[in-house]
Amino acid sequence: MRVAMRAAARIRHSTSPNPWVGAVVVRADGDCFVGATEPAGGRHGEVVALDAAGDATGATLYTTLEPCVHEGRTRACTEAIIESGVARVVVAITDPDSRVAGAGIARLTQAGIAVTMGVCAGEAAAQLAPYLHHRMTARPWVTAKVAASLDGRTAAPDGSSQWLTGPEARCDAHRLRACSDAVIVGARTVRFDDPSLTVRDWVPPAGTPAARDPQRIVLGSAATDARVHPCIEWTGDPGVLLDRLGASDFVGVLVEGGATVLGDLARADLINEYVIYLAPALLLGDNGRPMFAGTGVPTMSAVTRWDIVDVARLGPDVRVTLRPPTSPSAPGVGARSDG
Repeated sequence: MRVAMRAAARIRHSTSPNPWVGAVVVRADGDCFVGATEPAGGRHGEVVALDAAGDATGATLYTTLEPCVHEGRTRACTEAIIESGVARVVVAITDPDSRVAGAGIARLTQAGIAVTMGVCAGEAAAQLAPYLHHRMTARPWVTAKVAASLDGRTAAPDGSSQWLTGPEARCDAHRLRACSDAVIVGARTVRFDDPSLTVRDWVPPAGTPAARDPQRIVLGSAATDARVHPCIEWTGDPGVLLDRLGASDFVGVLVEGGATVLGDLARADLINEYVIYLAPALLLGDNGRPMFAGTGVPTMSAVTRWDIVDVARLGPDVRVTLRPPTSPSAPGVGARSDG
């Protein structure tokens, strides 16, 4: 299953709005064949692995997400699995999409295929968190990206912030953009930094599809000659914006907006994940731009606490990823049903 998850990670940037699914076929002779979902309209990960395996009679198929049972731009994965002769399917988590939601498992079971559920469920749910969130809430997963000094400042008093972090961190931030359907910034960031918000500094893994630039969205208005164009300009409720993006199959969005935007979204409880790049720099005062603007919590008992789910060194900088404390009722998470 972890081989399947590694395959899924390689194509994270290219499958939306479809989930980034990895699969492995282990034939009766012990040979393994790995597959991952192709860009929208292409084969799903299970079918890619089955096609690579050829004769899968008696094989075991591992997949990070419940196989689909509905016909769309591709045929149902369950039917391809049944026709292949696979004897056993091992699934990490169920798919909360209303068109699947256990129906894929039921179809395989009805066809006489043994199904094992819950293998590496927590890890797979974490990997597919944006997709699961979108299917359950109809809103995109919101990742807030912040670059800050060790004393918590994102810009100098004059508004300058380029470049606080090093090239490795900036490249990784472009990877985040490539894995997002849209990137959201505030009008103030556009005025001070004039960002292009492209993925120009990140190269996808060899053998995977090219990265695409996300849809750019400005909260407010952008000058006609700003590099962020073409973009969507939005002046309404950000919650309504997320509703509209979700309805348009935006699975994940990245917020790169400054202190005002982050403060407003955080207080509205609209952020699902923080990715914070910490530079070994100190601005040595309280007049630099903070991570969040506006009124914060009044007392320590009201502090919002998140789980640190990843820490990584990127050149001279450190990346810290935060998510809300894990819920035991997260979809698909649970004890594996057998060995």
